[in-house]
Amino acid sequence: MSERADLLVEIGTEELPPGALRRLARALGDGLHRELDEARLEPGEVEIFAAPRRLAARIRDVRRAQDDQSQERRGPAVDAAFDADGNPTKAATGFAGSCGVAVADLERMETDKGSWLVYRHTEPGRPAAELIPAALERAVEGLPIPRRMRWGDSEAAFVRPVHWLVVLLGNEVVPARLLEADANANSRGHRFHHPEPVTIPDAASYPGPLESQGWVVADFDDRRERIRSQVEEQARSSGGRAWIEEALLEEVTAMVEWPVALAGSFDERFLAIPHEALMASMQGHQKYFPVVDDNDALLPAFVTVANIASRQPDEVRAGNERVIRPRLEDTEFFWDHDRRTPLAGRLPHLGGIVFEHRLGTQLDRTRRLQPLAGHIATAIGGEPDNARRAAELAKCDLLTEMVGEFPELQGTMGRYYAAHDGEGDDIPAALEEQYRPRFAGDELPATTTGRALALADRLDVITGLFGIGQPPTGSKDPFGLRRAALGVLRICIEGELDLDLGDLVDRAAGAYREQLGADGIDPATEGETIAFILERLRVYYQDRGVTHDAFEAVRSVALPVPLDFDARVRAMAAFLEREEAEALVGANKRIANILRKAGVDANDLALPDPALFTEEAERDLFTALGERREQVAGLAAWRDYAGALDALAGLREAVDGFFDHVMVMADDEAVRANRLALLAELRRLFLQVADPSRVQE
Repeated sequence: MSERADLLVEIGTEELPPGALRRLARALGDGLHRELDEARLEPGEVEIFAAPRRLAARIRDVRRAQDDQSQERRGPAVDAAFDADGNPTKAATGFAGSCGVAVADLERMETDKGSWLVYRHTEPGRPAAELIPAALERAVEGLPIPRRMRWGDSEAAFVRPVHWLVVLLGNEVVPARLLEADANANSRGHRFHHPEPVTIPDAASYPGPLESQGWVVADFDDRRERIRSQVEEQARSSGGRAWIEEALLEEVTAMVEWPVALAGSFDERFLAIPHEALMASMQGHQKYFPVVDDNDALLPAFVTVANIASRQPDEVRAGNERVIRPRLEDTEFFWDHDRRTPLAGRLPHLGGIVFEHRLGTQLDRTRRLQPLAGHIATAIGGEPDNARRAAELAKCDLLTEMVGEFPELQGTMGRYYAAHDGEGDDIPAALEEQYRPRFAGDELPATTTGRALALADRLDVITGLFGIGQPPTGSKDPFGLRRAALGVLRICIEGELDLDLGDLVDRAAGAYREQLGADGIDPATEGETIAFILERLRVYYQDRGVTHDAFEAVRSVALPVPLDFDARVRAMAAFLEREEAEALVGANKRIANILRKAGVDANDLALPDPALFTEEAERDLFTALGERREQVAGLAAWRDYAGALDALAGLREAVDGFFDHVMVMADDEAVRANRLALLAELRRLFLQVADPSRVQE
């Protein structure tokens, strides 16, 4: 018999929560692998399987038994183990007894510290079949199940009732009992097509028998891609292409064991409703995949995925068409009813929606957003009146029937209703764009008014929550402040908006005086808010391959202007790739240390006096600095930081010569102070761009 075999574990249950299915399967596989590893069974690759009624994991090449282990246990020193006549003392007999042997069976070990009694033996490895049940139990106990349930009078607790258990090591059943189910080789097929047991002959053959006999596709990824292919084929048969959102595809995959896609249709009259609303109804309520044409215009068709291969597919199709009609009629009613009241007419009712009890209602938010959005619009060359009007209407669609039914359409429906009300220019678009970017990689607001409103909305939330002492903590960020901060940075940097966060946070803070008292938010809290936003740049640049060193070098000197920060970081990242960078970074570190130990700040020292120079290397460095002083200042003023660093790279030879031939801490106090001033001048030039002394590597 081979020393290794594949291990298969399948836990059969009632229908599992779709949103948790893949996570539970992965946790089962990882947990089981970890436990087998700790049991010295040297597990190989993990494969996971997940379907609505089963979680399974296969661990490749598990040892059938542990290796034997040589063990050594040291006892008392020989001098203490025997008396003068050579008879064992209590120390020797006690040690031997604890080892389960006679004193005569003990060995002696010589060390540089003397001779000791030692007990050596070989511990036989235990069979895997004895170790797997406990390993499986611990792995299941560690699954991320927020609330475990019990069923009937059972004491077992799991996410759903358990009906069967398969545990195979190779082709042998491992005797195990888990959640009151005894292990065997019998899985079960599809609830309707094949409810009878399906025997799994060995772990390596899984999940083949389930599909060939039991009408179950157990491999999650395989099932998902089959669904994708079927849905696309059915959409083509309807004259279009499937609109497949990955989140819905994942959810549908977790809901079916034997997927069968069917196309259906609905009345064309419903196409007069905004397509986002129709799609939200189809996707959210019915789990249907919409069908669109080549221009992404919605067609009166959908694709559903059944969990059964019906003998009467036309009846299944007709049933789904009957079900979707009242859903679309509800959506049609919302659309017609909402348009009877202009968005502006809903404004007073925002006073009934609490945003955060200390920060007021959505009406309070609206009043704060208007001046802030108008100010930002002016700063970025937009129309402040449009921005203030967009801010006034920004939250009104929260009171519509459509958004009440489909919260994900906030902003989108605001755009439609504002256009219907005759709001001109870019106001309708801004109502939708205020929420962009919604996620990493999402599009940014395209209009100037949309950018102003999006920035105002995020800055109001961040500043307000910091003002009441509710910043994100650890993994908890209920208001999505980290995402909001990253959105602010992306809009400023990628939208090339030259905005000062210090000014914007100060204005946002000032608007909170009504909620937080006459003094509003104190300057220290404003500083924390700005620092929080800028810190998100660390993640932003990390995702773009910019080194931690380039970020840190800029973070300590940059103003709170994201566009300026970005120019510095990109310039510094390029500079660190240059041949001269290592020497100049080292010199900056050395200078920073020298000035710190001398107890002086580079910005406090005057220019050096050439009359006090005693070494040619001092004069060379002073001349090189003079040649670049105005050049670097001018380039930095124009934010040509790459050009400034290019000029500073030319200092390498003079800097190297200075440190090779000049002792900074000279005995003469005046000479020493003059040399410190020379180094301070060099450091000030670099600090106009970044602080190379922060570079770690």
